[in-house]
Amino acid sequence: MTRRIIVVTAVHGPSAPFLPEAFASLCAQELPDGWDWRWLIQQDGTSDDVAPHVPADERVSFRQGRRGGPGVARTIALARADGEYVKILDADDQLAPGALARDLAALEADPSIGWATSRALDLLPDGTTTGFPGDPEPGAVERGAVLDHWAAHDYRAQVHPATLFVRRELLLALGGWMALPASEDTGLLLALNAVARGWFCAEVGLLYRKWEGQATGQSAHTDAAERDARMAVVEARARALDHFQWRWPVGSA
Repeated sequence: MTRRIIVVTAVHGPSAPFLPEAFASLCAQELPDGWDWRWLIQQDGTSDDVAPHVPADERVSFRQGRRGGPGVARTIALARADGEYVKILDADDQLAPGALARDLAALEADPSIGWATSRALDLLPDGTTTGFPGDPEPGAVERGAVLDHWAAHDYRAQVHPATLFVRRELLLALGGWMALPASEDTGLLLALNAVARGWFCAEVGLLYRKWEGQATGQSAHTDAAERDARMAVVEARARALDHFQWRWPVGSA
């Protein structure tokens, strides 16, 4: 029986032209025998400018819906998720070779690990890449470690939420992505870290595209008042989950 990884992508008109490159990076992934992947692309909106860029492949499922931001698009896509694991791939990013297999190996080897992340490189407009300083040591990420680092470093986590690989049941138990205009992926990452041990792979798993149209580059994303409000609710959720001691797996210390 074939087991499955579900790759979830939120997309809107400006990022749609990058879908073929994301797809090529997905097709280049090699998985162990008995595993395959399905790609769920969910448009945030119902315009006609995304569909022409969606690859024609039976492994790709494309849907549209009313606008609510990338977190809403990803969460509604989970209605079509029929695999054991969910991998995030933003429409403008690319997976590095071997990323899926490494994520899968980490979680298959240890049932106490609920999620995995990996090293990311910025993909610059000229095609060059640059790394992030401060990657953690490879291996297990203990509960609370991401939140502690994030709170002490101006709301910057030491692992990148765009590289997330997670058990589907755990993702659903936490309600998917947060209902925020941005930082919804950081909110999910901190919630996961509050309830479950994670994993960090020091090998590059993602090329994170930097371009003028990306949402994190817009002025609204850096508005101080909104940013403080987003981060306050992100932190409050993670600390509440820790306070109530909900754990993955159930019954773990």
